[in-house]
Amino acid sequence: MYKLFLKIATRYLLKNKLYSFINIFGLALGIASFVLIMLYVNYERSYDKFEGSENVQRVYMDYLEGGKYVPGDANTYIVSGPTLKEEFPEILDFVRLRRLNEIVLIQGNTIFDKNTGSLADPSYFEIFNRDLSKGDVKKALSQPYSIVLTKSLAEKVFGNEDPVGKTLKIFDGRSPSFTVTGILKDNPRNTHMKNDFLVSFTSFYSWESFKGDWDYTWNQNMYFTYLKLDPIADANRLKQKIMDFKVEALPYERHNIEPLEDIHLFSDKPYEAEANGSASRIRFLMAIALIIIVLSWLNYVNLSTAKSLERAKETGIRKVAGAQRPQIILQSLLESFLLNFIAITIATVVILIVLPLFNSHVGKELTLDLSTIKAFLPMIGFILLGTLVSGLYPAFMLSSYTPTKALKGKARTSKSGVTIRKALITGQFLATIILLMGTIVVTQQIKFLQDQPIGADLNQVVAFNGQVLNTMPDSLFVNKLRTFKNELEDFSFVKSTAGARTYPGGGYDALNSSVGITFPDGTRDDKRITYNYSVDPAYFELMQLQFVAGGPFKKTAMGESQQIVLNEKFVRHMGISNMEDAVNKTVKFGGLDWMISGVIKDYHHFGLKTGIEPMMLMYESNGDNLLVRFNDNVSTTSGMRAAIAQIETKWIELFPQSTFNYTFLDQKYEAQYNEDRAFGSAFQIFTILAILIASMGLFGLTSYTCIQRKKEIGIRKVNGATIAQILSLLNKDFIKWVGLAFVMAIPISWYTMNQWLAGFAYKTSISWWIFALAGLTALTIALLTVSWQSFQAAVANPVDTLKDE
Repeated sequence: MYKLFLKIATRYLLKNKLYSFINIFGLALGIASFVLIMLYVNYERSYDKFEGSENVQRVYMDYLEGGKYVPGDANTYIVSGPTLKEEFPEILDFVRLRRLNEIVLIQGNTIFDKNTGSLADPSYFEIFNRDLSKGDVKKALSQPYSIVLTKSLAEKVFGNEDPVGKTLKIFDGRSPSFTVTGILKDNPRNTHMKNDFLVSFTSFYSWESFKGDWDYTWNQNMYFTYLKLDPIADANRLKQKIMDFKVEALPYERHNIEPLEDIHLFSDKPYEAEANGSASRIRFLMAIALIIIVLSWLNYVNLSTAKSLERAKETGIRKVAGAQRPQIILQSLLESFLLNFIAITIATVVILIVLPLFNSHVGKELTLDLSTIKAFLPMIGFILLGTLVSGLYPAFMLSSYTPTKALKGKARTSKSGVTIRKALITGQFLATIILLMGTIVVTQQIKFLQDQPIGADLNQVVAFNGQVLNTMPDSLFVNKLRTFKNELEDFSFVKSTAGARTYPGGGYDALNSSVGITFPDGTRDDKRITYNYSVDPAYFELMQLQFVAGGPFKKTAMGESQQIVLNEKFVRHMGISNMEDAVNKTVKFGGLDWMISGVIKDYHHFGLKTGIEPMMLMYESNGDNLLVRFNDNVSTTSGMRAAIAQIETKWIELFPQSTFNYTFLDQKYEAQYNEDRAFGSAFQIFTILAILIASMGLFGLTSYTCIQRKKEIGIRKVNGATIAQILSLLNKDFIKWVGLAFVMAIPISWYTMNQWLAGFAYKTSISWWIFALAGLTALTIALLTVSWQSFQAAVANPVDTLKDE
């Protein structure tokens, strides 16, 4: 019997090619889109999950502002971990990590640059559940000057040799020798804390490179601290106890904790180890995935119910021949199973083909393998359940026709059935309009971020930096740097140069943060953190930062040191409204007096996703970066490459043993919006797919309506109705549904998109025309979709439709 049913189902699908194609294509498109989105979502939600990860918490600092505590830096103090472990018995262990970014490793005479590692306590391996492929985890980081390399870095440095026991140097040729004590399996891709190497934390206390930091305890927060809790400990209760714990040296700060597993999606603090993801983006993508697959199921239901009227006579004959209702339901379900099986097969092929392109688009390395499928099992169950439910309604509807009415061609659906289909199609319009509004808002916001002036000009500016390995920072070295800078300014393609420790878009890593600043009126601010970095006097003109009062650092009898330039936000924070009044005043911090030489107009150092912070620019003759503004005639890619090649030649001539790196400032600044741009593109693509699937559903419902009303249309034509009147008759219901969906979509879209925009300090406005455009677009799509079927019904010969009466 089953074999016969399957044969009948196959013949039916082959006979009704258009119906089969639309259904299979819609389902395959919906399933493929759903799986791709959920692969990305599951990957983002899998960050820092391993055996025991639920018992690991990261410590961070809260700051007292305006009488209440607000989340502060992701970093803590060097003594935070030991102090908390000693204070709270729920804490079994801790690990501290101090980041070492863009580090040079030297093995023999070979330089390996752009590596990122950390100083780490020996407990690192146990807390993060990491193992060594070579070496002993209990001893690898226990001794000073021990280093553990990842497998890929070890192969890069030592080739096929066994690296354990061999030595290398860090930073420069004068550094102590570090002994390789272990090989770490390469970092999992889904972790917020990636390390190419680990250095034993005990090295810190005798390593000359950190000599200036040896005496810091509660006055320098540069350390990531993680706690391993007792599995039976109540994390929420411990969190409150830690927040209540007072450190005498930190009157305006407190410790706080957050789950390790939440960091990637829910933490966005200054000095994060890397740019984290966004929980709001994940929620939006999950909503889109759900909408797309539900639309594909509704598509199937609409088309199947439309075809069920055509098959009413077939059903009547089957019942007259003795077929029972369960048999007809089973037959319909087998057809649904066959159709869905083909759709799932096609969707799998599409996913495998499209996945590399999708990965390049979202910047991930998603895979569809056994481990992925195991984590995806709940979603597979959801797909199968939805497939079954979407197949049951048409099956029950088809089996419900009575033989007498079916054979006379009088089969009709009930009022409740019509109401359900109206609700389904209204839901499709609702989803379509919401997605259209969301797409417009997301596109507008990304365009706003790109077009908004930031208060500085980053075009044609390149930051050059490199590490000189055989020269100490003495007067000879400074003279060479000055020579290098002067010779660059002689190049015809160089407009100006300046030195700076960092620049707009450089993030928090190269910034210093300060508290306890004494304002000119004698008021001491121990609450608000202010950020500062050092620049030379030429920096302001090169970056085209506008002075609203005073000017760059002045030449005085004491030189230009201990002078600062503030932004407007800082001056207002000091309680000074007239910017001119701040010039030549003195502020105190770090045990020194600093004269304000000028005030610059506020600029967006961190991008428009965050608000403008009080900034202080300090004098320094040489920065970590040499900024070069090229003349406008160096605008082509080839011209820029040639100019950079000349600069590199000059650099190597002066510093033969060194690294040479450069960064385009505009690209660096724009890179902070990469995730938002990828999200916007994904939103647009999947919205188009959702609209395509919804249009197929409209096509199905139009087909159903035209079949059901064909005799009514014939009678109206016989009585003189025009084609335009018939089209109006058939299309007016769809216009009502669009209107209803539009009214429902407005508050949902407005609330949803405002929630997303809340993540940006500077954002576009949600104007009325966005709603109007989305509604008009949805109406146009609906009319274009249904008009073809309506027109076919309107021009049909009434003789053909009425001849059975």
